Amino acid sequence: MTAVSTEPPKTRPAGSGPGQRAGAADGYTARHLTVLEGLEAVRKRPGMYIGSTDTRGLMQCLEEIFDNAVDEALGGHCSQIEVTLHSDGSAEVVDNGRGIPVDVEPKTGLSGVELVMTRLHAGGKFGGGSYTASGGLHGVGASVVNALSGRLDVTVQKAGYEWSASFRRGVPGEFAADGPEAKFKAGSGLRKGRKIGKAASGTTIRFWPDRQIFVPGAEWSFTALAEAARRTAYLVPGLAIKVSDERPEEARRPRAAILPDEAAESPEPADEREAAEAAGPGETGTTAGHAAVGADQRTAEFRFVGGISEFCAHLSKGEPLTDVVRLTGAGQFTETVPVLDDVGHLTPTDVERQLDVDIALRWDGGYATTVLSFVNVIATSKGGTHVTGFERAIVRTLNQQLKATRLLKVGEEPVIKEDVLEGLTAIISLRLPEPQFEGQTKEVLGTPAATKIVGDVVSAELGNFLEGRVRGSKQQARAVLDKVISAARTRIAAREHRENQRRRSALASSALPAKLVDCRSADDRTELFIVEGDSALGTAKNARDSEFQALLPIRGKILNVQKASLSDMLKNAECAAIIQVLGAGSGSSFDLDSARYQRVIFMADADVDGAHIRTLLLTLFYRYMRPMVEAGRVFSAVPPLHRIELTNPRKGQAKYIYTYSDPELHRTLIELERKGQRFKEPPQRYKGLGEMDAHQLADTTMDPRHRVLRRIRVEDAASANAIFDLLMGSEVGPRRDFIASSAAELDPSRIDT
Repeated sequence: MTAVSTEPPKTRPAGSGPGQRAGAADGYTARHLTVLEGLEAVRKRPGMYIGSTDTRGLMQCLEEIFDNAVDEALGGHCSQIEVTLHSDGSAEVVDNGRGIPVDVEPKTGLSGVELVMTRLHAGGKFGGGSYTASGGLHGVGASVVNALSGRLDVTVQKAGYEWSASFRRGVPGEFAADGPEAKFKAGSGLRKGRKIGKAASGTTIRFWPDRQIFVPGAEWSFTALAEAARRTAYLVPGLAIKVSDERPEEARRPRAAILPDEAAESPEPADEREAAEAAGPGETGTTAGHAAVGADQRTAEFRFVGGISEFCAHLSKGEPLTDVVRLTGAGQFTETVPVLDDVGHLTPTDVERQLDVDIALRWDGGYATTVLSFVNVIATSKGGTHVTGFERAIVRTLNQQLKATRLLKVGEEPVIKEDVLEGLTAIISLRLPEPQFEGQTKEVLGTPAATKIVGDVVSAELGNFLEGRVRGSKQQARAVLDKVISAARTRIAAREHRENQRRRSALASSALPAKLVDCRSADDRTELFIVEGDSALGTAKNARDSEFQALLPIRGKILNVQKASLSDMLKNAECAAIIQVLGAGSGSSFDLDSARYQRVIFMADADVDGAHIRTLLLTLFYRYMRPMVEAGRVFSAVPPLHRIELTNPRKGQAKYIYTYSDPELHRTLIELERKGQRFKEPPQRYKGLGEMDAHQLADTTMDPRHRVLRRIRVEDAASANAIFDLLMGSEVGPRRDFIASSAAELDPSRIDT
């Protein structure tokens, strides 16, 4: 691949005009053009290939190598995959597939291993002969990882021998010792190793990410790896996957996602402990169990035989209204693709494709919706044409059945997507050759034919279920229809309620809630602090900068929206006030551009009740104002827990030292004693924000020059949503099991009494 970049042209000098000679006159000539050869473009713009250079980009590299092994399993050539996070920061993927080809490719004269690892758009997934369905289609995954690695080692078992090759930042060669810092000698070639059994085959790839590329703090996430491995094991029944973490404890410990207010806007990695609590099922033995993968767990093994039916049953959290319903089918379509002919020209050619559809779904009595979509085992997290076809067909089919059963009366509005998806858990899995993805991260499927084929399968199969043609489905179908029509009527009633409220507001007054303490400006500095309690509000009034900081007090804990309906949420005074003050709507009608404030900051006490309030607020934003969270505009203030008053502060040293946790307090006191500095005992422990003076609250929590904020990411919101569902949801059994299993870990000294 060759990429060309340019420098911006210099300003045209005064008096110059079109009559002057081009090039020399404007200072913009061919010497300003830069040609990037081969993998140089990847290193120059890594975000184009892996999305980012933080933890997400690092995990994307591992996913690219892992997906290649999974493609072997999809073709029936691999039954076992092992992924290891080594103590030296490297990651290793081992499979027992066919092994990367080691013979020489005639056009380039390179071995198959070197071709795959050093050339963009090279691989065995273009012609359709080696893989009928695969996730890696662009031929850039392995080569991109190689380009972004300080060292990458490949070992292939094939043709009775073990073959090996090494690379440094995409350049083939040989290392004199272990590790990426060893002396390296560039040189092309595949090394032939020891003799092995002819039946043995497989590929081992171990790579050390290049720390010149990835930002400080980018680390492997074992919980994310285990989640991806478990998901893949569900999608490829019978495939055994083992993941291991050999890193020392300090490397596994999550980094605090606390940012100085003036720090960069890029989100920090989510707390892995929260991610582990929010993660779905894991398998800790060699059988297909569903135990959660804990934050301290170092190995996990997965193997499931039930496929996506088992996956769907596990993800469905509420009281089931139906069994897991399986919708399967296939369709053919013709696709025009460019094919390389014998003389090297690309010729448009019509190719017949088959698309296999496999969907598992279940409705439960709750309100949450979980729809996960996959194409050749690749998670399409942002949907695509297959999800569009599914959603259109399920809405159309249910409307038809509601009319046939007369549950939807003449003149009533038809149900919409939100009504149908309420309480639905669905897994959409497609298999097709050479799907069209949007970008290398493959988050969106773009194959146009998927919309119609998926829609036809859903309409036919779901129609059979709702009409009672499937054995034992009649009662369950009626329960689904009742739930959907109830959701539609609740939505319509809530809309009418909002419209009535708006009419009354327009007639009476358009004023914002009286308890809002607004700011004067309306620029991009504005911040809304949601403050816990009236006492903290009084202090915050004096601590804030009234030019751009607004305050909205809430009384105690807001409504638990996790198990409340939309209409109940709108009736709640605190929830309604937050939505009204923000001014951007809620749910599907939320308009991020209409938000009155650039940032929303939760400011609650640094105790258990404060954490509970933050969780409730986070759940509200995640469910009804999610674009604010996705845009990185929701934060949590980090007030101190203790204040240490120095009796003899040294020159230039502040009189007061603030700490944010008990361990930090302990370390600080030990350090002060070691330095011989005296302090007033005992250190002050804040029981609430109201105990602070205004200048203390400003210096520690509100002043942008000194404060620290914790940015809330979507992963944080999802984690809080999951743990809140466990602890405060309607399901008693999982909560009882959690309390029983966690009782031994409780520290009695941390209980507020």
